[in-house]
Amino acid sequence: MSLMNIFDIAGSGMSAQTVRLNTVSSNIANADSVSSNTDETYRARQPIFRAQLQAAMSNQPFDFSATQSDLGGGVSVAGVVESDAPLQLRYEPSHPMADEEGYVAYPNVNVVEEMANMISASRSFQTNVDVMSSAKQMMQQILSLGQ
Repeated sequence: MSLMNIFDIAGSGMSAQTVRLNTVSSNIANADSVSSNTDETYRARQPIFRAQLQAAMSNQPFDFSATQSDLGGGVSVAGVVESDAPLQLRYEPSHPMADEEGYVAYPNVNVVEEMANMISASRSFQTNVDVMSSAKQMMQQILSLGQ
């Protein structure tokens, strides 16, 4: 692994955490949205990450024709899935969105869990920024050795 791969790996981590922060913000923004129909109610979303392993870590020979994204480590977003947790049905017969039985469907968003996810994603993003900063400093020190 060259020192330049560190920037690709940390950048992929930053991109993944950006997606995670966006889904958290979407979940929090829709935490109080209501619907009379359970099919139309917002459901919490979570990103799915996939690790990108290096060819050097596997037992396969090095492929010189592979692209950088195939070779480099890091993480990629495999997709965003909706939660299977049950929706919150609240008995509020006076609510304008209540169904014929008086229930209002609220999203299955746990705001406390989402805040913890937000803090975790923010710290992971900052860690990747610190990794890039350290790699930059090391490269600058390597270049100064030749002076």
